[in-house]
Amino acid sequence: MLRSVDKLLGFNVRASDGDAGKLADLFFDDQRWTVRYLVVDTGPWLLGRRVLLSPIVADRPDFTLLDLPVRLTKELIERSPEVDLDKPVSARRIEELHEHFGWPAYWAGSPVLGTPTLGAYPLIYAQAEAEQTEHGAEAPPGDPHLRSAKEVMGYYIEAKNGEVGHVEDFFVDEDDWCIRYMLVNTRNWLPGRKVLVSPDWIEKVTWAEARVYVNVTREQVKNSPEYDPSSEPSRSYEEQLHLHYGGPGYWV
Repeated sequence: MLRSVDKLLGFNVRASDGDAGKLADLFFDDQRWTVRYLVVDTGPWLLGRRVLLSPIVADRPDFTLLDLPVRLTKELIERSPEVDLDKPVSARRIEELHEHFGWPAYWAGSPVLGTPTLGAYPLIYAQAEAEQTEHGAEAPPGDPHLRSAKEVMGYYIEAKNGEVGHVEDFFVDEDDWCIRYMLVNTRNWLPGRKVLVSPDWIEKVTWAEARVYVNVTREQVKNSPEYDPSSEPSRSYEEQLHLHYGGPGYWV
């Protein structure tokens, strides 16, 4: 099921033995457009410290209690390496974080989400490191290309023949935490209209200019199936959307 990132922000992050803080942001990989970390503001518990948690430890969000359960203890979270989130996250810090929790190294091609038990993660990580060494890859890994979802909200969307609006929200797949769509507000062009744009249609992003270029025309956006922002996209709507733009769906 697809979930609005904007609605998830502010959820209580509930560890196995109590509240760990609130979901403050999501960091995603700008190459695969997949969420790599939950940014948790620990509030008074750890004096406002923000911690990074991999979505592999998250269960499905509870929209009744506004909870996001994670399969970690508060002690394990408290003892995790501190990360200064006011600066770009270094590759070395990311490595230390994964070593502490026993998470797989997604930059080495290891699976990040799925069904393995937590006990299997250190083994996966060790295998990935061994493969890197065997093939002469350098350690630590390169820049993980992490981007803040909150920061990208507000970026302008540029079609082939002009601007169409700005990013207002993201929809992530709760099964694998992939970003499936950007919710684009077209109010300065088509007042009262919001449309969905898939990351698959992105041609490039100029991060310094806060602008996303998509490989579609303004006419295609204008004539795309009407989207009702009061609910998450249904599969039938997604099928209409991808049929309109002439590309296969991610579920195919």
